[in-house]
Amino acid sequence: VAYEQEGVFIHSSCGKNDDQDNLIAGILRVIEKENEVIVDWRPLDDTLDTSNILCAGKDSSSVVEWTQSPKEKSSRGTDRPSSYEAEWDMVTTVSFKKKPHSNGDATTHANGESKWSFLFSLTDLKSIKQNKEGMGWSYLVFCLKDDVRLPALHFHHGDSKLLIKCLEKHVVLSESPQDKRILLVNSQNKSLSQSFENLLDEPSYGLLQKLKKDPYTATMGRFSKVTNYIFDSFRLTDPSTQRRPPSEMADFLNDAIPGLKINQQFFLVITRIDLGKQPEVSRREPVSVEEWTKNMDSEGRIVNVDYMKQLIFKGGLCHTLRKEAWKFLLGYFPWNSTKEERANLQKRKTDEYFRMKLQWKSVSEEQEKRNSRLRDYRSLIEKDVNRTDRTNKFYEGEDNPGLILLHDILMTYCMYDFDLGYVQGMSDLLSPVLYVMENEVDAFWCFVSYMDQMHQNFEEQMQGMKTQLIQLSTLLRLLDSGFCSYLESQDSGYLYFCFRWLLIRFKREFSFQDILRLWEVMWTELPCQNFHLLLCCAILESEKQQIMDKHYGFNEILKHVNELSMKIDVEYILCKAEAISMQMMNCKELPQAVSEILGIESSCVTPDSDTGEDESGAVLSCPTSLYQSISTPVIAANGTRDSTQQTSETQSLTPA
Repeated sequence: VAYEQEGVFIHSSCGKNDDQDNLIAGILRVIEKENEVIVDWRPLDDTLDTSNILCAGKDSSSVVEWTQSPKEKSSRGTDRPSSYEAEWDMVTTVSFKKKPHSNGDATTHANGESKWSFLFSLTDLKSIKQNKEGMGWSYLVFCLKDDVRLPALHFHHGDSKLLIKCLEKHVVLSESPQDKRILLVNSQNKSLSQSFENLLDEPSYGLLQKLKKDPYTATMGRFSKVTNYIFDSFRLTDPSTQRRPPSEMADFLNDAIPGLKINQQFFLVITRIDLGKQPEVSRREPVSVEEWTKNMDSEGRIVNVDYMKQLIFKGGLCHTLRKEAWKFLLGYFPWNSTKEERANLQKRKTDEYFRMKLQWKSVSEEQEKRNSRLRDYRSLIEKDVNRTDRTNKFYEGEDNPGLILLHDILMTYCMYDFDLGYVQGMSDLLSPVLYVMENEVDAFWCFVSYMDQMHQNFEEQMQGMKTQLIQLSTLLRLLDSGFCSYLESQDSGYLYFCFRWLLIRFKREFSFQDILRLWEVMWTELPCQNFHLLLCCAILESEKQQIMDKHYGFNEILKHVNELSMKIDVEYILCKAEAISMQMMNCKELPQAVSEILGIESSCVTPDSDTGEDESGAVLSCPTSLYQSISTPVIAANGTRDSTQQTSETQSLTPA
């Protein structure tokens, strides 16, 4: 109970204030529940049992019809449809007692509960009218969404300031320009931010809880509900205005996603940025054992690291080489190390690994009963291991030694990073690494290096995921603003259907062998940073025509993207993503925000710190061309798709 005040009266008629028969004394409470804040008023003789309270139907007209809510049903309403839209409806159905007759008598039910009792969720509050009576006390009138007004509450003992102060902890209240007595609930800020945070953190909405427990089911099955919820939240109450101005959206995102720094240049008006024609690129054959060996000196050092990385980026590795080369790509082996230094490193790392493994192996059953976190990690790992890549021969069948190694490495990682421990999805990142290494110790340390890159994706706040989604939106907006506008018109502008792609680096989108190729290309960190975001852009751009030509709506877009799994040509997408990177790097007017995402150095004049403009008011950009590619025949993969001249008319680089 965050607030409690006795002596709060309802005047059951407009008669004389001193006529006690027309006054109903009650107690007003603000109750902070796990997932919402409730405002509750009831006569002093009422109990707190709300199971028999009357509640409003979802589709009631302005002349509110009331229906009895069975005890087994939620107080969120009885007329709600069973579809997912009802589950994620922004507005909780209001629950309060109807004024039975115009005379306002405070009659009671057979169970002794007054018909004047009411409660509502703070998310339903639209405005509060404040006023003062001639007798000196203040009163408030709560107006809910759909213009439902509750009976006036008169504060005979004390005023309403403490209540307002309490409510301001959860919502932003501002004076109405038309009437200073009316406080409007500003859903843009705290209440909307709280709704957004609820979406990410609260178990009632449960998205991230489900992602942590089963990211694949969550991303495949729940995003339609999530995105509907978010976009309902972002709409303005004024029906004549469909979207928030970009500057307001920038402010909102800063509030709604704590700690996420949004470059204000995302929201500058950038007109007619000519990206130029998307070049055609080709891929080469995988790096052979002979090429790898030729690039080593007599002591086993890699002679030309940059050249070798470029070869791998352009063609990947033959499978025979992966066991050795992946250790370099993932940072387990230093590129400049000798063969002897690597052997000594492996010996030290082997000792370190088995010391950590012994820590959890030596925990007795009695000890584990008193260590709930370790117990939970073990349970989750055992469940995940039994369903990770079981169609792959390396992991198929019962009592498979590959499964035992998968389990032991993940348990040992909990000892290595006990704060993070194990989160579902991590087994998908380990599986290909173990498959290639065929060695427990090497697989563990390569996995540790990979998790250093992916750590933020699995942290409780998922800051990495939030940042990547905004960055992806920025890149896609620059690449094809028309497609972005179409996605926004279908409530898909926040690209949540790409969540799983980013969470586990496309692991469920490509075949197992294609993932080996894709990952080793990404690990070269060429041709720019965040190349995986350009892979997302390449996939989306490839599907743009079908999505727009067939006028896909929100659900159709989600379904279509989900069904791309295992149907994407990895070589074509790598070619297209590389072409996009070259197209952006060759652009002489590349926005600074995009340059920062791609890690492109700029030699141009530094933009004004506040506006990103030069003295003339023009948005500054800078020519960049850092890309160096290996000379290969210019034949595009699946060369049936032509790149076309693209011009981006960017109004905001984050969905409005």
